[in-house]
Amino acid sequence: MEIAINAPASPLPCERAFSLSMVIRSFKGRRDVDVHLFRSRWTPDEEADTDFAALVRSGSGSRSVILESFTAAERDLIVNYLKEQYSTRLTAIASNPLSFPVPEGLAGFTEIQPGKDAGFIEFEKIPSYPLEFPLMGYYDLSLHPPLTDEE
Repeated sequence: MEIAINAPASPLPCERAFSLSMVIRSFKGRRDVDVHLFRSRWTPDEEADTDFAALVRSGSGSRSVILESFTAAERDLIVNYLKEQYSTRLTAIASNPLSFPVPEGLAGFTEIQPGKDAGFIEFEKIPSYPLEFPLMGYYDLSLHPPLTDEE
């Protein structure tokens, strides 16, 4: 499994600044499925304590992109969890820092509705999920090739 944790080029303006994704070898009849991981909820206090004026380029859009992101400590906990639980099923884990200011108008994953080929993995529903914060993964099967009978 390939793990790429990219460090920020300069100091970040807030702690909640890291994206995280994984690639599942085979999932729901598809090969190499990208899953974008995110925090699925947060407290009103977390939202109130975040200085969005300094983090989002004008306006109020894109707030959820920041609130769905991870701190470095959360990212490391998730990476360790994925390595321990799913090492044979994953081909890659990647993390990148967000670019600030975040452009206005970006929709967060919590704003997306599941569809025919797109959906969510709810890690909290997995009995062995050990982390103390909510974690979900978004996937779109239409972006990935089907498994063949030869595989």
